[in-house]
Amino acid sequence: MTKQQIIATFDPSQPGLADATIFGLPFSAEQSEIIIIPVPWEVTVSYGAGASDGPEAVLDASFQVDLNHQDFPELWKLGIYYDEAPEHWKINSNSYKALAQPIIHALEKGEDLNNHPSLLSDLETINKVCRDLHTEVKEKVLFWTKQGKKVVLLGGDHSTPLGYYEALASIHDNFGILHLDAHMDLRIAYEGFTFSHASIMYNALQLPQISKIVQVGIRDFCEQEVEVVQKSNGRVLVNTDADLKAETFAGITWAEQCDAIIATLPQKVCVSFDIDGMYPWYCPNTGTPVPGGFSFEQATYLFNKLAASGKDIIGFDLVEVAPGENDDWDGNVGARMLFHMCGMLAKNSGMNVGQKISFQRK
Repeated sequence: MTKQQIIATFDPSQPGLADATIFGLPFSAEQSEIIIIPVPWEVTVSYGAGASDGPEAVLDASFQVDLNHQDFPELWKLGIYYDEAPEHWKINSNSYKALAQPIIHALEKGEDLNNHPSLLSDLETINKVCRDLHTEVKEKVLFWTKQGKKVVLLGGDHSTPLGYYEALASIHDNFGILHLDAHMDLRIAYEGFTFSHASIMYNALQLPQISKIVQVGIRDFCEQEVEVVQKSNGRVLVNTDADLKAETFAGITWAEQCDAIIATLPQKVCVSFDIDGMYPWYCPNTGTPVPGGFSFEQATYLFNKLAASGKDIIGFDLVEVAPGENDDWDGNVGARMLFHMCGMLAKNSGMNVGQKISFQRK
């Protein structure tokens, strides 16, 4: 059937099709406007594990998401397709994560890796396999963008989008990153791992096409990261959770803060959303939770403002969703945030997502 025939016969009010793609949608990759690349990877995890299971948890939970989104009621008709991750990504993540643990444990005990040649060799191997992953992600992103698709990345830990940013940098010569997170992620080769999840924004800064990183919700950072910010000559702007909350206590609204944040971004923007930027009750199983944060609605409000701001959203990543052992809450939150962010991207790109549904309230 053609896409229009599928739309005409598909009932979005019924449960999602279990044998369909993400959100129970009936479209093929060719018929979909948005392609999601899952990257089940967490080799350099340093605290809580589980991010490599995030994409599957989000996929499983997505079938319970109602498609009649209040802000983007026609979004589902565009088509959102969940690409297949190469089998070796998850296999390598598990095996090299195990290889990384003795290195992390040695450093936690204050040992010098120079005294452990085998650990140094393993570290070099891990850095290489992480580099290989980023190259493969970049190639996958470019494969779909060359077919005219909007491509987004679903992690995995926060190291996973580097190849995604490299792909965007090969297309756009100047863009910024709106970075929502509890952490700065500006550590330099954290624990010796060049491509650590805690180093993603430092590694992004090495791409000259990324002219600015604007961070929101930050509430955990080290001295080295502060130094990176201070030496960035304004290339990294930090909105800490404490500063934002202090402003709200003084009467500045979230709407005003969103406008100020968006005004500091360049014309082209990629959004990077680490789920732990939100209050921990939204993501209790994420790898490195920190007290404080922002709500689901604050994040979506910011995204709606960004979509309507006149800035060009060129992509986004959603990372660090980690499912619990006995519940799917994290996946549920991640799936709903992913759906909203797809709506943000589509609306900003001029696609028809329908008119916001309004209800009588008096």
